Amino acid sequence: MNAKEAKRQCHGHVFGPLSRLGMGLRMNIGESYVARYRGRLYRFLILLVLLLSSSTVALANNATLDASAPAGNGEILSLDRAIALALSNNPEIAATTWEVTAAEEKLSGAKAARWPIFNANALYQRNMDDQRLVPARYNGELGIFDDDISSADVTLRIPLYSGGKITSEIKTAELLHLAEKKRLARTREELVFNVLNTFYGILGQQAVIRAVEQSIETMESHLKKSKALEKMGKAAPVDVMRTEVRLAELGQSLIREKNALAVAKRLLANLMGAREAAWSVSGALPMPEPLPGTPESLIAKSLETRPDYQAAKERLAAQEHKVDTAKAGNLPAVSLVGSYGGRMAGTTEAAETGAVGISLSVPLFDGGRVEAQVRQERALLAAARERLGKLELQIRQDVETALLNCDASDRQLEVARHSVMLAEEVLRIERLKYEMGRGTALDVLDAQSALLQAHTNVVRAMVDSNISRARLALAMGGQIK
Repeated sequence: MNAKEAKRQCHGHVFGPLSRLGMGLRMNIGESYVARYRGRLYRFLILLVLLLSSSTVALANNATLDASAPAGNGEILSLDRAIALALSNNPEIAATTWEVTAAEEKLSGAKAARWPIFNANALYQRNMDDQRLVPARYNGELGIFDDDISSADVTLRIPLYSGGKITSEIKTAELLHLAEKKRLARTREELVFNVLNTFYGILGQQAVIRAVEQSIETMESHLKKSKALEKMGKAAPVDVMRTEVRLAELGQSLIREKNALAVAKRLLANLMGAREAAWSVSGALPMPEPLPGTPESLIAKSLETRPDYQAAKERLAAQEHKVDTAKAGNLPAVSLVGSYGGRMAGTTEAAETGAVGISLSVPLFDGGRVEAQVRQERALLAAARERLGKLELQIRQDVETALLNCDASDRQLEVARHSVMLAEEVLRIERLKYEMGRGTALDVLDAQSALLQAHTNVVRAMVDSNISRARLALAMGGQIK
């Protein structure tokens, strides 16, 4: 439903009943009564129309195809559409996003430690002996005693000094929140690479299937010629049999390639968070672009742009603040405390109570618990440094390996294209020789198989070249330019 159709239906549903309502009012109540309340009725109608118009716009907007809507049956997916669907519907992206939200809420909780704490408390106590309702304010003051004492008060605690513990916890939570956001960015990059890898594989598989189907058509044509030559006595029956065997082999190959295509589509559907794969893909394998820069410059850029490396640095800094938090366990804590409320003896006597003061807590002995915590956090800090160094080595390996794969796939593509030209010429010559009676059917079949393999090698090399560049982009943090 588009916006115009929604608005037309809305006006029909609204103004039709309202017009009949107005006619009924005139017939049953009379012209004078309608005139009396005409102004109020108009204001009501205007408000109702505005509300329904806004609802119509909302319905029209909902009718528009959303980029994150699941792929429909028979839809032809482009690469951009597949990536958009994956980023919107992939469960791993959703789970990592929730983890970012959890880290953000943990940061909010850490910041809340700086704020005052208000509590409401209530107590009823039945004592064996009578107890004084409130302490004496001076010597000899008469008091109220009872065995049933109940109280209700509001308490306040404001942290004044914690040895830097609250500040360190807040900084730690901020850094971990940033690390989670960087991890989410890295997860999205990995998902985009997996979609590219699978999508290019599907395009390549479709090209291979077309090559096999074309080879089957060519083989069927050759089979007809062989049968015609056999009738004319210019070809042996074994030539026809060999052609039929090769044709059967091509049929089996077509089944295998179509099955591989179905598996790849199922994988793409899984990446897009879809339960079904009732769609097809469109597009062509792009020509490989020249590689920019030298290996060292690309490695240096990767260390600046890789989100997982930046996240590891954030976690390292957070661990340093965790060490400071553990050290703060040896320092005193100062808080402003206060309370106000009332106490009641039985059900008749009551008194107000209130106090304000400074609370000081100094750790004297804890059996070495704080020092053990400090040593633990320092050990985790050393481990974080080693992991950061390991990740740096891994990034270097990823970039260098991707560059080697790009170079190898480019050279393979060049050789494969030259092989196609040679195989086409060989097949042309063998067909001509066979038709002139100077060649054998086996030579034609071998030339046809060699051409099919050459076409397949070109497609595979194109896919490998594009995937190797996508892997290089992943190694560099999502982009190579």
